[in-house]
Amino acid sequence: MHEFLPVTWEDALERRWRELDLVLLTGDAYVDHPSFGAALIARLLESRGYRVGVIAQPDWRNPDSFRRLGPPRLAFLVTSGNVDSMVNHFSSFRHRRKRDVYSPAGVVGRRPDRALAVYAHCARQAYPGVQVIIGGLEASLRRFSHYDYWSDTVRKSVLLDAKADLLVYGMGERPILEIAELLASGVAVREITGVRGTVYRHSGPPEDALRLPAFERVREERRVFAESFLLQYENTDPFNGLTLAEPYSWTWVVQNPPALPLSGPELDELYELPYTRDPHPMYSSEGGIPAGEEVRFSLVSTRGCFGACSFCSLTFHQGRIVQGRSHDSLLREAQSLTGRSDFKGYIHDVGGPTANFRAAACARQERHGACPDRQCLYPFVCRNLVVDHSDYLELLRKLRALPRVKKVFIRSGIRYDYLLADADETFFVELCRHHVSGQLKVAPEHVSDRVLRLMGKPERGVFERFAQRFETINRRMGKEQYLVPYLISAHPGSGMEDAVELAEYLRDHRLQPEQVQDFYPTPGTLATCMFHTGLDPRNGKQVYSAKGLHEKALQRALIQYRLPQNRNLVREALRTAGRDDLIGFSAKCLVRPESSGDAKRTAPKPGSSKLSGAIGQGSRQQGPRRSGPRGQAGPQQPRRA
Repeated sequence: MHEFLPVTWEDALERRWRELDLVLLTGDAYVDHPSFGAALIARLLESRGYRVGVIAQPDWRNPDSFRRLGPPRLAFLVTSGNVDSMVNHFSSFRHRRKRDVYSPAGVVGRRPDRALAVYAHCARQAYPGVQVIIGGLEASLRRFSHYDYWSDTVRKSVLLDAKADLLVYGMGERPILEIAELLASGVAVREITGVRGTVYRHSGPPEDALRLPAFERVREERRVFAESFLLQYENTDPFNGLTLAEPYSWTWVVQNPPALPLSGPELDELYELPYTRDPHPMYSSEGGIPAGEEVRFSLVSTRGCFGACSFCSLTFHQGRIVQGRSHDSLLREAQSLTGRSDFKGYIHDVGGPTANFRAAACARQERHGACPDRQCLYPFVCRNLVVDHSDYLELLRKLRALPRVKKVFIRSGIRYDYLLADADETFFVELCRHHVSGQLKVAPEHVSDRVLRLMGKPERGVFERFAQRFETINRRMGKEQYLVPYLISAHPGSGMEDAVELAEYLRDHRLQPEQVQDFYPTPGTLATCMFHTGLDPRNGKQVYSAKGLHEKALQRALIQYRLPQNRNLVREALRTAGRDDLIGFSAKCLVRPESSGDAKRTAPKPGSSKLSGAIGQGSRQQGPRRSGPRGQAGPQQPRRA
């Protein structure tokens, strides 16, 4: 049995430690599993000989909660957890969530709003003069000025809000090891300005830096915000990204180029560190950690995604270069899972942000990085894209053959346009035969080609061809299996007519989607830039967005028009769109006219639990890997492709 890292001073003394080098503060419960970024970074530092302790979900109202491990010799490492704390706390209708899957028994209230800045301030309050380094998803996506949906304002860099000494963005393994080595050699954190994957404050920009527009202009002028965002978006690649500098009236925020991706052997080593894969025993009396249960019997096989959907922040966090673990490493991890007493024979997932991406998109990407001015799959499949499922197929076959393994599922999402581009259907057939349990979750997101273009998703016809092949293959095998489509309501570009088009498609194909996600404007995505500015930053064209909560509720109701509680909203939406012809009794109608029963029924208010409940309310930027909501070194990977 591997030991957990110290969480109290008594734990440190048992290891005969009189001082810790680094103390990691996290807004998540302490689950020692590689899908949790805090555990992954802490174990990596431990493997290099550093004495590391973990303070999970400290009470920000009590400074003593931050003193339980004493002052660290080198620095506090601060993360709000696997999910941005505001996304964790609020639905897309800005209503408080009733569950926190990263806390014991899902109980809310174990971390503050804007946890990253709050924790950094508390660490300094507990130990004035201590060095503070922030990282994780919240730091990564807020590293420059950014639109904040919850306050409807443009906020400055979280480095300044938190008054931290240094910010680590992206996948932080390389930067944190380099920083730790510099700190251990006596270099003060304020003097660390040359590490890739970091952001720091300075009195002026480096000579070679690309200067972004000033924060004061970005905050006040939406077109300038879009221009600044595009410069950042075009410089997210580790091979061709430039140093960026954003001026403020009193300082500069400087971002070094992204850290280089890990090699296959480095990724193997990272995921095979001695994790217990369990929540810390201190939670045993409180119930489990829901996010930990979700990933307990899952394998992280890749990181990075070249899909580049507009609503997903992976480009800003993990990057577009896919890195994969070796078969041997994954088989060793799988064998360790099968040896657990609670293993029931099912591996719940083998994947990452997109399960069927196992390597870099092309040879050029491996040598020179991702193209800054074009995508791999949108608006069409790039001719240089290597479409090959053979490696993933071989891996799945090996996992299926392991003793005690009954079934290997794929839950983290299949990119169906990439699957269709493969001339060899062997993987498609084996996917249906072995890795689907009645339902396969896929993410067309919408059916309006106008909206799909803004999403960076393939046109409707591609999904229809995929659905036809899926049905044909299953019929040939005598299997009755179904597609479960993920959909987004009120995405930028979607007007009421687009929502009606989607509802009619669902009617014609007899689909009743449960997984509906209201568009959530989170930092670090192209779609959020469109939502805030009303512009597509790539071409400067105007983009309509539904911003009022009531219109968002109308668009969502159309997607779930069959639900009785949505009838009044559906009728209102159809009349607003000028589609009264869809109100009636014929087969083409979406809803019947008002009845006396409807008049007595109160329509749900926008943002009420009936409209913004748990189904599909997570952000597409992040969250628990569906066995991972998307983006950091933990259940950070998006679960839909």
